[in-house]
Amino acid sequence: MSDQVLARLAALKTTPTPKLKEQWRQLFEGEPPAFNRRYLESRLAYRIQELAYGGLKPETVRRLEKLGEELDGGSKAKRQTRADSRPISGTRLIREYQGVEHCVTVRDDDFEYQGRPYKSLSAIARAITGTPWSGPVFFGLKSSARA
Repeated sequence: MSDQVLARLAALKTTPTPKLKEQWRQLFEGEPPAFNRRYLESRLAYRIQELAYGGLKPETVRRLEKLGEELDGGSKAKRQTRADSRPISGTRLIREYQGVEHCVTVRDDDFEYQGRPYKSLSAIARAITGTPWSGPVFFGLKSSARA
């Protein structure tokens, strides 16, 4: 790796976020996404190296896209879901509500509550409370926007 590229990569860690966003606009010719700083740093580091040394070969891109299709079955919704937004299978979520303890088991493709499968945590939260709730907020996986 050239010294210039190494210096640019090292500087990303200490560059203020507004300057990172400015670099994003220059390197990607568009507005930066509203993701966290770590995401900006990693994507900028990749882009700096890509511009200096070249990107992935078209054959590699095609192969990665094919593998992705195999993993998500071509589902755009699955593809856009962040991998870290869902607890791993086998996780037990426990929530006390109105003096009653409720236990949910995360499974590969759904959730189990009181022996029944549910497609979402929100459906379980609605079954418990009788009102529309964000399941991740109800079970403490995500903070409320109002909090």
